[in-house]
Amino acid sequence: MAPAGDRKLYLGPRLRLLRRDLGLNQTQMAEELGVSPSYLNHLERNQRPFTAQMLLRLADTYDIDMRGFVAAANEASSSDLHEIFADALVRDIGVPRQEVLEVAENYPGVAEAMTRLYRALADLRQMPERVESAGLAGTRVASPLAWLRDWLDARRNHFADLDAAAETISAALGDDPDAMREAMARRLRDDHGVAVRIVGREVLGDAIRHYDYHRRRLMLAETLSASDRLFEIASRLAIEDLSGPLAAATAAADAPDAETRGLAQQTLTSYAAAAIVMPYGRFHAAAEASRYDMDLLSARFGVSYEQAAHRLTTLDRPGARGVPLFLLKLDTAGNVAKRFSGETMPLARFGGGCPRWRVHRAFRRLGETVTDRVEMPDGASYFTWARAVMRGEGREPAVIVLGCEAKHAARIGYGDASAGVTRIGPACHLCERTDCTDRSLPPITRSLDLNPIRKARVPYPFRAI
Repeated sequence: MAPAGDRKLYLGPRLRLLRRDLGLNQTQMAEELGVSPSYLNHLERNQRPFTAQMLLRLADTYDIDMRGFVAAANEASSSDLHEIFADALVRDIGVPRQEVLEVAENYPGVAEAMTRLYRALADLRQMPERVESAGLAGTRVASPLAWLRDWLDARRNHFADLDAAAETISAALGDDPDAMREAMARRLRDDHGVAVRIVGREVLGDAIRHYDYHRRRLMLAETLSASDRLFEIASRLAIEDLSGPLAAATAAADAPDAETRGLAQQTLTSYAAAAIVMPYGRFHAAAEASRYDMDLLSARFGVSYEQAAHRLTTLDRPGARGVPLFLLKLDTAGNVAKRFSGETMPLARFGGGCPRWRVHRAFRRLGETVTDRVEMPDGASYFTWARAVMRGEGREPAVIVLGCEAKHAARIGYGDASAGVTRIGPACHLCERTDCTDRSLPPITRSLDLNPIRKARVPYPFRAI
């Protein structure tokens, strides 16, 4: 096999996604790039590799980051395939890592099909009661949330049109959070006839927000924090003022069913609201200048820690990109309630987390920032920081984790105080570290090595080869 640097680049799916995001057909894009439609069609179908000249034309014509364009095509699918082929169902085949990488690079359609099938299998394993009714009409095993995560990952959690439109609105509202809240309420009242009302618990019951379509009233619970009130008003303003861009983005998502389409629409509305409250240019500048100081960002923009953290994962504007961060939201049981990928993420997509990762300690240190430099079994290293935050009245706290590849850590202030490296793994059932005393499961890629005479220090000893 050719060395990594000599491999041909087949980036058809990425090119097709870019063309659709730009709203172009093949003829239009071919004309703008100065190539024939048939050549562009061959590129999209992976029947021709990309040349250096073609990559330069794409970069010059559409102002895209080639490193991100090329890397995003293979990283996620390669990681997913490695995990899939480690499953007990097929691990005895022993598919070499090089073959997995070759499939991910040269046959992305096959990789995507295998990932979808494995996701469906994982759903079936976790929900046996649905297997019995899988043959009934209307039964769906695929998860709308899984589809949403894949869609956001493919877009790098960034929607340029929504950001641009929201930034225009934000410019007329002022910078101070209190002034912005009042200005948004006036705009809703004067331009759209929508009144904002703060109401008691006896009115809304267990709801925190209700929009009365008949009376055109946005009712917000009195128990909402100032940051949540700001965000809810911004969400209503986004629905009223950005209906066109929101509808276009929802249509472009091409969700497979009504439930998933509703989830995508809700996600886009929240994105637009965040873009109004934290306009891209100002927020990106503040993040870079403060070296990603979460307390400063929260205070300056009047948002919660989680809202600021989420916004940081969307900073992918060409020419003004932030640190490519991943985000995880963990509940007290260790479940991943929210997940956004950056360039890479040190967690198994279909599994859990590593007990050695220090972010779990944040639950015992409410409000403090817990940092960690971690190293994966393959040598990849990351910098992470986490904080436990309260989630509202009567709810357990959640831990918000932000992280990036270690090469970006110098741009983040929290990295200055971080010392030492923690050796972690993607999940116990996939981790092949032989010296881990904290594992809860043996790796499914290895056979147990049980000795009736000698008891090993580590649980579940296994053969290294």
